[in-house]
Formats: sequence, structure tokens, C-alpha cells
Amino acid sequence: MKRYLTALFIGVSVLILIIGLQINATWSGIVSWGLTFICLCFAAYFTKYIPDEKKSGKS
Repeated sequence: MKRYLTALFIGVSVLILIIGLQINATWSGIVSWGLTFICLCFAAYFTKYIPDEKKSGKS
């Protein structure tokens, strides 16, 4: 399950940017970019759970 969290967080960050930048409210740009940055940090963190095909194939 953790291996799919990278793609999930990247997708959520795209949705946050699309929705957040369409709203013309005060601070919406800063909030949407901030949440996107946090989601991308989580996506980068969970890349360690993606299996490496080179290591598992040669054992």
C-alpha cells in the first residue's frame, strides 16, 4: 500500500493546485502552493517504498 502513496500525493498536489488557483480569495495562492509543497515532500518521502526491480530480480 505504501508504494502507491507517491502517486497518490502527486495526484493530490495537482488537484490542490487546480482547485486552489481557480479560487480568487485572499491567500488562496499561498495556501495552495504551501499544501502542494507539503504533498510533494510526502511523495518524495514515500519513494523509498517503491521496490527496486534490479535488486529483487538478481537474488
